[in-house]
Amino acid sequence: MSSPSNRAATLRDVALAAKVAVSTASRALAGGGLTSRATEQRIQRIAAELGYRPNTLARGLKTRSSRLIGLVVHNLANASFRALAEIAQQRLRAEGYQVLLCITADEAVQEAETLNTLMDQRVDGLIICPTGDNGSLLSDLDKSGTPVIGVIRRDEEALLETVLAADPEGAFAGTRHLLALGHKRIGLIVGRQETTSGRERLAGYRRALQEAGISFDPSLVHAGRYAPETGLAGCAALLDRADPPSALFVANHESSLGVLRGLAERNLIVPDDISLLCYEDVPGFEWQRPAISVVDSGAEAMAHLATDRLLQRLRGSSGTSNEYRVGAKLIERQSCRQFAGT
Repeated sequence: MSSPSNRAATLRDVALAAKVAVSTASRALAGGGLTSRATEQRIQRIAAELGYRPNTLARGLKTRSSRLIGLVVHNLANASFRALAEIAQQRLRAEGYQVLLCITADEAVQEAETLNTLMDQRVDGLIICPTGDNGSLLSDLDKSGTPVIGVIRRDEEALLETVLAADPEGAFAGTRHLLALGHKRIGLIVGRQETTSGRERLAGYRRALQEAGISFDPSLVHAGRYAPETGLAGCAALLDRADPPSALFVANHESSLGVLRGLAERNLIVPDDISLLCYEDVPGFEWQRPAISVVDSGAEAMAHLATDRLLQRLRGSSGTSNEYRVGAKLIERQSCRQFAGT
């Protein structure tokens, strides 16, 4: 079965072929509203045979619902972003929504362009890890009736519902673990300080040092973009010192690959030559030899909570808080060892 003259099939074509009213065909293809399930299935089968595709934009103008959700992240190298994309898409699809996944590379201009495109598509809602530079745009979108849920980072300019990891506590626990193993010179590779996660992980590191009675040395901290190149540069800057650290805490997840490369280029063996602790878990860390100890930020729990909050907002329920936290935990493996030096 094909549409007349091989043109794109319309809803009227489906109704004529099924010998029903256009309104009946519309309700059947929307997935509900008919008393006869058999009739609904027959109309859906005829629509598929005709190659009918609904005009979601036109339908959205009528119903004021596009059934589209925007999901905006920086990359898919980050374990948290991958978990967020998989879990959000699976759960939202089960609720009848389609997810538009957008990658911004942590660039403010790309993020602004993406947000404008999503608004043009009349998305019903948005989950975003913000760059921190488009707060007014996000606020306007949220205030206009399109719920926006921030995740992993907080945008300081926008009062959005935001789901975060317990980054200060996670970085504190990781640093304290290395201190308990006797490490006093701990190199920290961390994210941009304009970001929530970058600032809070540095704060947790500093608090652990302070409580251990160790003075904070800013020269042992390398902050930068969330990229492998930051890890490689940080590894070089810290290990080429006359007094290199005995342990590295990589609290910038994307930088972990760069650090592993930097250690290999120097023929340094973990943990015999240097202890290594990373932030955010991935299966590869467990399979690495030695298996890499991590501070797990609870990516899956954040993804579920962010999706829960968006669905609640879409159903008309307001939040009880502007900020929700998911606990971070230390997972000890074999990449950190007792430091016997001075």
